[in-house]
Amino acid sequence: MKQSDRVKIAKRIVQELKEGQFVNLGVGIPTLIPDYLEDKHLILQSENGLLGMGPTPPLEEVNMDLISASKAPITMEVGASLFDSASSFAMIRGGHIDVAVLGVLQVDQTGEIANWAVPGQTILGVGGAMDLVAGAKKIIVATSHSSKTGEAKLVKALTFPTSGIRKADLVVTEHAVFKFEENQMKLVEILSDLTIAQLEDITEAEFIYE
Repeated sequence: MKQSDRVKIAKRIVQELKEGQFVNLGVGIPTLIPDYLEDKHLILQSENGLLGMGPTPPLEEVNMDLISASKAPITMEVGASLFDSASSFAMIRGGHIDVAVLGVLQVDQTGEIANWAVPGQTILGVGGAMDLVAGAKKIIVATSHSSKTGEAKLVKALTFPTSGIRKADLVVTEHAVFKFEENQMKLVEILSDLTIAQLEDITEAEFIYE
């Protein structure tokens, strides 16, 4: 996916975030969000132990001891705090995160997420995915519409291991925004020049629209 599409997704998700929310940013596209907040003040949490994450630093100020969940260089806002992994996950499991913005491998048409393992490939374990799916008050998915090999990521039913029974509230791709209500996927907005018919052609999941 082009970097411009990744940025488009990040900017569109910023529109969904409210002033003062505690927001966890997962690996991948979500870690672009701090660079596009403009004047919106959020308290950004990184599961590797930071509350108060700031935008990407200038190249000459990069300190690789200070990184996001994607291992990309970041800054700290005034008043930020650093802590161990146990404290980070106590925050997540305790229900203190308003919004988790997550990348996925698949999301089905009811909003169930798979984002930690591909069948047949070596894996390290589910990691923090299941904690974020279970613990955050709202889940927003940031993803390319299709995989690198052209396979649908918005599917009728998961074929990859689930990250938990909790469902996503919203998914944003380079082409569209969908919300999930009563186990149905509903088109909110088209973000590219595709028609609805073209969007249906590249989306395995069934969705409704008005």
